[in-house]
Amino acid sequence: MSNIVIIGTQWGDEGKGKIVDLLAEYADIVVRFQGGNNAGHTMVVNGEKFISHLIPSGILQQKMCLIGNGMVVDPDVLIEEINYLREKGIYIGAGNLRISERANVIMPYHKAIDIARELRIGDKKIGTTGRGIGPCYEDKVARRGIRFSELSDPDEFAEKVRAISDEKNFYLKQYLGAEPVNADLLIEQYLSFAERLMPHVCNVSVVLDNAMKAGKQVLFEGAQGTHLDIDHGTYPYVTSSNTVSGNACCGSGVGPKDIHGVMGIVKAYTTRVGAGPFPAELFDEIGDKIQKKGAEFGATTGRKRRCGWLDMVMLKNSVRLNGLTSLAITKLDVLGELDEIRICTAYEYQGKRIDVFPTSLKVLAQCKPIYETLPGWSQDISELKTYEALPQNVRNYLIRIEELSQTPIHIVSVGPGRDETIVLNNPF
Repeated sequence: MSNIVIIGTQWGDEGKGKIVDLLAEYADIVVRFQGGNNAGHTMVVNGEKFISHLIPSGILQQKMCLIGNGMVVDPDVLIEEINYLREKGIYIGAGNLRISERANVIMPYHKAIDIARELRIGDKKIGTTGRGIGPCYEDKVARRGIRFSELSDPDEFAEKVRAISDEKNFYLKQYLGAEPVNADLLIEQYLSFAERLMPHVCNVSVVLDNAMKAGKQVLFEGAQGTHLDIDHGTYPYVTSSNTVSGNACCGSGVGPKDIHGVMGIVKAYTTRVGAGPFPAELFDEIGDKIQKKGAEFGATTGRKRRCGWLDMVMLKNSVRLNGLTSLAITKLDVLGELDEIRICTAYEYQGKRIDVFPTSLKVLAQCKPIYETLPGWSQDISELKTYEALPQNVRNYLIRIEELSQTPIHIVSVGPGRDETIVLNNPF
């Protein structure tokens, strides 16, 4: 039996959805343990594209999918996603999609506050998706959040919503200058959501415990990336949850002894959506070429992603923070037709070499990348099925990543499709 955590090592958008979809074939259960619908996982199967925001990517393999207690869930979005996948022929019922009774519910006032705050601060905005993720996590930590368990009691739910709405409306109107929410309409709407979703609600921790005792294999699906972690990322340009592997336990209700490996997903180059320092960012025609060839637009927001060379300072930081046992390299095919490939191996700050990712954004913004250059390749690798078939320059690039990160590469993605993948070592 193996239970494996999948983690993004950069600023998200590394291709986790594809790898989870691929490995879900060998797992019995796939569980997401943090984030909300600010994440978007794109999967391509038989030429058809699927995008999920809340439901674990394992749903395409028709595996048991769990939404853990560490997530924040917009029930309207979840129902819309269930309908979207059903229309594409994917079966979803209470038997294969379960929601933790402890997961917090995103409310309309969370979204209203999220949007109004960004508008109010203008150029200094964080660059949130406006989907209420941060404000919902705020209420969770402040012990005034609403959990799925409370949707089962209409009277308790209505009483709590009315009390919270008074405070939220004061904040929306008097401080943010935004429209208030209507508590009565909100209650009516969310109780209708509850009728639809309550058959899916359960104690996810108990489900996982029973499954693992029965020898079932579990895949823990991370969202966003390590450097968007609320504690370890480029704060404040981060998400509102812990994205590192340690939260797989906290966000799903299992103990560390039940985790047997952590695979870090690494895009063959680096991208970032939104604001914040990006030492290896490219501002030239190569950056534009990577952006266009890689179709680098956010799956959730559609925002254009900033592109740059692979940053090993970041990757080594992720190796340490997550305890990575293996790597999966994605979008390697995008780097084809480049004369040379660069790897950022360290930073220069005020004339000194830095090998550790800095905490201070002021320092990070002044860091200049120190590059190592490798020869590129001109061959289209998307049709290749074995490691040995890859051009030598491609293999040299992968070998150098392994050497610098001191972590073995177990999966290499050479295209967006499920079948465009070379598996060197299956973690299951």
